[in-house]
Amino acid sequence: MSSEQKPVQDADGAEGTRPRRLTYAAVLAGLEGVVLLVGGLWVLVLGITGAPDDRQQAVTLGITLAVLALLPLLAARGLLLRRGWSRGPAVITQLMALPVAYNLLKSGGVAVPVGIVLAVVAVAALVLLVNRETTRALGIKGPGRAE
Repeated sequence: MSSEQKPVQDADGAEGTRPRRLTYAAVLAGLEGVVLLVGGLWVLVLGITGAPDDRQQAVTLGITLAVLALLPLLAARGLLLRRGWSRGPAVITQLMALPVAYNLLKSGGVAVPVGIVLAVVAVAALVLLVNRETTRALGIKGPGRAE
């Protein structure tokens, strides 16, 4: 077994290999999910215990971010387990991150480095997710390739 592959069990219980690219994509998606969850909980706690301009808006934003964290976290778990369905939510997460990164880049100040990091992570994850090796490991067949 090469260093490029790790043994895993697929949905049918058969042992196979998970390419590193798939593992890296899962790690990036999971990292985004954890950041969203921590950010949501932080905003929620500050909204409840602090003195925000609008408490209801802060609490709503915190809950929304925490719930949105479920998408990349579930996608990351599915990617690690080589589930074909997981690529869709992972790609959607990256596509949603790109406009956020763009707005952070335009806002100036401290948000610019955050926008750069988010853009780099989103583009890297997209490249890893659409890679042929990743697609094959997930059992996704392209148009006209049904067997």
